[in-house]
Amino acid sequence: VLIGEDGVILIDDQYAPLTDKIVAAIAKLTDRPIRFLFNTHWHGDHTGGNENLGKAGVIIVAHDNVRERMSKENFMAAFNVTTPPSPREALPIVSFSDSVTFHVNGEELVVTHLKNGHTDGDSIIHFRKTNVIHTGDLVFNGAYPLIDVSSGGSIDGIIAAEEYILSIADDQTRIIPGHGALADQAAVQALHQVLVTARERVRKLKEEGKSLEQIQQAKPNADFDQSYGAGFINGDRIIEFIYQSLGP
Repeated sequence: VLIGEDGVILIDDQYAPLTDKIVAAIAKLTDRPIRFLFNTHWHGDHTGGNENLGKAGVIIVAHDNVRERMSKENFMAAFNVTTPPSPREALPIVSFSDSVTFHVNGEELVVTHLKNGHTDGDSIIHFRKTNVIHTGDLVFNGAYPLIDVSSGGSIDGIIAAEEYILSIADDQTRIIPGHGALADQAAVQALHQVLVTARERVRKLKEEGKSLEQIQQAKPNADFDQSYGAGFINGDRIIEFIYQSLGP
């Protein structure tokens, strides 16, 4: 949340039943209205409140692919779930292809699309003056990330996205991940190294002709699984995502 004389800027809005709590929490901080909402990607835990806020007149901003995916039925293979098209009020009314900069509340917010990482519509928001980066789900702090291959995500893309984040961060940057505690440059660097290593291990076994199940049974990333696999994406799931996104 960014609060100032230009109004409230909100990044992602969780699920619809939480809208009232979010609005109430903001009201404790300011009487200014929510003016802009940025969606970092299309998943429901980041866009679920869009309809409520859209009906209230909030301007919703996201990458072109977010609007496209929300406009139609989507099958999310990672959870074997089909989501229906979102109502008109939930759709972003401002979309962009590469990047867009907002000059609000004395801050420069640079919203940048990073391709085919967590999904095909991921954006990060860089608060240039205050040295803060909101990464969306391109960063799970201290945990393996969900890579939604069915929505255009890939292991190569998420690694490249983290490299970009690291390139614009310094050791004073506060990094807000999509999941997990507030992070810093070192935490993102550690996650990046884990994913690079895991990718190469899975790639090697796949090139040797091993099946997904055989690679999972081999547990090539056992040294990372206890810490990074303790969340809702465990060691077998990250192998599955890597295997799928490496292609045939």
